[in-house]
Amino acid sequence: METNPSENHKNVAALIHLSTFSKYFFPFGNFLAPLILWTVNKEKPFVNQHGKEAINFQLSILLYALVIGIISLPFIAIFASDFVSLVEVIENHSHNITLHNIKNLTGYVILFFVIAILLFGLFVFELYAVINATVHANRGELYNYPLSIPFIKLTSDTPETKSGSEKTSVKK
Repeated sequence: METNPSENHKNVAALIHLSTFSKYFFPFGNFLAPLILWTVNKEKPFVNQHGKEAINFQLSILLYALVIGIISLPFIAIFASDFVSLVEVIENHSHNITLHNIKNLTGYVILFFVIAILLFGLFVFELYAVINATVHANRGELYNYPLSIPFIKLTSDTPETKSGSEKTSVKK
């Protein structure tokens, strides 16, 4: 691993992290933009490490969002069946709506707020982690995203590892 990366390498690594925000401009931009930048600059160890970290984190965020969605699906299905009866109650009693007639409204509100809080928390967490990674890359430091699943294996190219694995015995 480079002990002192060049300014260009620092800027490219920071750009890889910032490019994950391109998902707000085009679909799958958080995967495509860093992937393109990473593959073009893969031979630079500092940039390679940051590229792997950024892509692993984006895949982890996608997985966490899917898990939130999958966990909330059964609740949405249960409340959806009640929603039909809620609409019928509103139509049949439009002149006399009482709180008793709308008995499951709190369930909808709670479900909506729990899902919204989880997704907003995931958004804030991603925002914090990407900005933090960008700052570290710009300083020339390595950064490990918190709660990131290593889909792409990270290499440890420290001098201690290299010297230990490259020892060869030469016979004369």
